[in-house]
Amino acid sequence: MAKVVRIGGAGGFLGDSSTAAPQLLRGGRLDYMILDYLAEATMSALGQLKRARPDQGYARDFTEWVWKDNLREFKAQGVKVVTNAGGVNPRACRERMEEIAAEAGLSFKIAVIEGDDLMERLPALAGAGYTEMFSGASFPDPARVFTANAYFGGGPIAAALAAGAEVVITGRVVDSALTLGPLMHEFGWTADEHDRLSAGSLAGHVIECGAQATGGLFTDWEEVEDWAHIGYPVVECHSNGDFVVMKPEGTGGLVSPAAVAEQILYEVGDPQAYALPDVVCDFSQVKVETAGPQRVRVTGAKGYPPSGKLKVCITHEDGWRFIGTMPVVGRDAARKAQRQAEAVLIRVDEMLRDRNLPPLRDHRIELLGTESSYGAQARAEAGASREVICRLGAEHDSAEALGIMAREFDSPTTSMSVGSTGWFGGRPTISPVARVFSGLLPGEEAPAQVSIGADEFAVASPAPVEPFTQAMIDRPPSPQEPTPEADTIKVPLIELAWARSGDKGDAFNIGVIARRPELLPWIRRGLTETAVLAFFAHEFEGAESPKVIRYDLPGMSAINLHCLQALGGGQFASLRLDPLAKGKAQQLLDMPIEVPRRLTLQ
Repeated sequence: MAKVVRIGGAGGFLGDSSTAAPQLLRGGRLDYMILDYLAEATMSALGQLKRARPDQGYARDFTEWVWKDNLREFKAQGVKVVTNAGGVNPRACRERMEEIAAEAGLSFKIAVIEGDDLMERLPALAGAGYTEMFSGASFPDPARVFTANAYFGGGPIAAALAAGAEVVITGRVVDSALTLGPLMHEFGWTADEHDRLSAGSLAGHVIECGAQATGGLFTDWEEVEDWAHIGYPVVECHSNGDFVVMKPEGTGGLVSPAAVAEQILYEVGDPQAYALPDVVCDFSQVKVETAGPQRVRVTGAKGYPPSGKLKVCITHEDGWRFIGTMPVVGRDAARKAQRQAEAVLIRVDEMLRDRNLPPLRDHRIELLGTESSYGAQARAEAGASREVICRLGAEHDSAEALGIMAREFDSPTTSMSVGSTGWFGGRPTISPVARVFSGLLPGEEAPAQVSIGADEFAVASPAPVEPFTQAMIDRPPSPQEPTPEADTIKVPLIELAWARSGDKGDAFNIGVIARRPELLPWIRRGLTETAVLAFFAHEFEGAESPKVIRYDLPGMSAINLHCLQALGGGQFASLRLDPLAKGKAQQLLDMPIEVPRRLTLQ
């Protein structure tokens, strides 16, 4: 029989459920388990932790929960583990894992992949004239940098497995490489098999966020059974790149074409130029089809040669921020909360002026419960709520200045709005504003270093003969506009489509998948770039060049909307309620779309 490799995704972020690994070990029949812990915000936090404690900087959720609780089953079943839990300190992670294994009377061949950490090269990088690849910002002050890492691909992981590793611990790799590396090793895929590398990367992209592929965050959430015991994803991968998505029997969740399609489009910009170290992926003709109960087959990924460059992510401090919340209860709650927050801001700015300190450089008031994150799309009746939570954020170059804000934040409890009830929650903390600087580095300047036992060797980044260019992309023809019909009706987008959103720095995307192919032309007609830009106008506040780009994915009867400069800086650099854009698709699904009445009756 043809070889099949089974890989389970047991973690999508630092904080995912510790039930995933034992569940997959009980019912997944795995060859590999991957666990993805890293995001830009996570790297920043781990970098700050390592600065304070040099023996830390890795994902202790992995060592103290997943590894400690399951290492006997890993050994007994022969399941190999690949994870980026190494964070900014992979060797310390391995040392802790070896210590835990020794206490259990076991030993493992644990490989570490390093070379991604560029902290020692910051002065040289700063002097090379790099600018931020999206915003054009200048290189940050090296003294204020938390982390600096190149993103590796699957090659170093495949090399570590070929050297006999039972466990591979990486620092920063692209998330999908955790899956692609084992597939490159198992199937012997070479650097020029771009379609297969793209398909393997897509398999990794589907399972890198854990249960998001098996019903988590699904538009039709009421169809998803038993959230408490949701199944985590397993992919059955074949040598030609095709794979089937499933979950362990007897678990909750849902594996359906729509749920998998949503995850395929999650956090994707141009779906025909999804750039990775090993390949540039084209997902425009990907098909997702039912392959049995709770099984979905994914086919049709295409690939182009990589660029020969590695993305570099630098997280750095850019001042300080304060975010506090205070409930306000009673009639006119929203008006009282707004006036109260404004009064606090006036008072604090006066106190700063009296101390010869600059004013707050930014602030934001959001009244949770009034749909404040919806901008002009908020319903008027939401403002009449009799209980709201006032969320007040502020930024300043000085932590001392925000200390004044923290001191004054609770003072309205007895002096301003009746019904203010939040003082018991403890004083909010002041934290650094962590910004992301992204750039590209020639791959040959950052080879990966693999360490396993007494052996250490380098693995070069792919060096394509003909690097990727935009001219290589074969764009699908633009679909024809639907023929006008007399009998039309406006319905919420959710009646026509599934959708999911995600962030990438100061941008977010919304993947929109038609519930039936015949609905797609009408969805496209309603979701023009201009219409989406207007719908989310409030998200583009402060943007120098706000933009929406729409891409077509005919294979899935879908479009992808990429909203640029839309999150107020994004992640830890944003004062907004939803800096990760988790709710943007939910908001867009309320947008009215005109369709023929006949299509709503099917």
